[in-house]
Amino acid sequence: MTQDIRIVFMGTPDFAAGILKELIDTNHQVVGIVTAPDKPAGRGQQLSKSAVKSYSEDLGIPLLQPTNLKDESFIRELGQLNADLFIVVAFRMLPEIVWSMPPKGTINLHASLLPQYRGAAPINWAIVNGEKTTGVTTFFIEKEIDTGLILAKEEVAVSENMTAGELHDALLETGKKLIIHSVAMIATGDFTKIPQESLVTGELKTAPKIFKNDCKINWEQPAATVHNFIRGFSPYPAAWTTFNFESKNEQKSVKLFRTRKTDKKVENNTLLILTKEEILIPCRDFYLEILELQPEGKKKMLAKEFIAGYRSEKISII
Repeated sequence: MTQDIRIVFMGTPDFAAGILKELIDTNHQVVGIVTAPDKPAGRGQQLSKSAVKSYSEDLGIPLLQPTNLKDESFIRELGQLNADLFIVVAFRMLPEIVWSMPPKGTINLHASLLPQYRGAAPINWAIVNGEKTTGVTTFFIEKEIDTGLILAKEEVAVSENMTAGELHDALLETGKKLIIHSVAMIATGDFTKIPQESLVTGELKTAPKIFKNDCKINWEQPAATVHNFIRGFSPYPAAWTTFNFESKNEQKSVKLFRTRKTDKKVENNTLLILTKEEILIPCRDFYLEILELQPEGKKKMLAKEFIAGYRSEKISII
């Protein structure tokens, strides 16, 4: 019975909290939870809890928040939980002394079809690269990050206008089912460990951590490429560009969240076009319509709200 397996869950963000909730809701025996320490956040620098901590505080399950995963007291507390299996979802890289502890191993749920998109941001980069299909994978953690033996995987379709936020939600729903299936296979011993090297058929794409400069839009690329780039970083961390308001000689950073591809050929490669209903920005080949954006110092708004405030402006793209 899967309920007889003693599980320690490790994770931090919303995605991990959703998987943990599924384990709890399906009556799995979660005997410990490990998440990130509280961190200062926002202008007031007040301590902020991880999504996993916020969900699990009232469960009555031991909650550990180590700053150092090799700390002797943490290792001792972890061992005292007598877990059969560790499940890791969107957490830090574990030292061998941790992942080798449970007798049934440590599995990770990764939001890609491994070996593709190893790394910290697989959801974002799959969309940026225009993938039509991605998915979730469970695998046994080993020394090298995201390279362990695969337990199971499940595909998820990516539509041409889907944002990273929407794909996150779709992968979470599929991931819930896959983690329950994976625990059941481990409980019965009825599974095969698949080496990732046997699944490599072409170039391996990676999913490195994203920084602000990675999100700056290059408008000299084709519209389809820019469209993928913007939706790949939406809603977070958000692709951005700079608008130059020529009458005021004022530059403002603008985050873009939703776009639509058009068949309108570019006539001027620097000027943004504002009509009564559209914001059109020139790319290498076609104009891209902006549907949702957030100018610096303003709230997120729909195109029509921006147009109402800036209709008379002459705006160029820097």
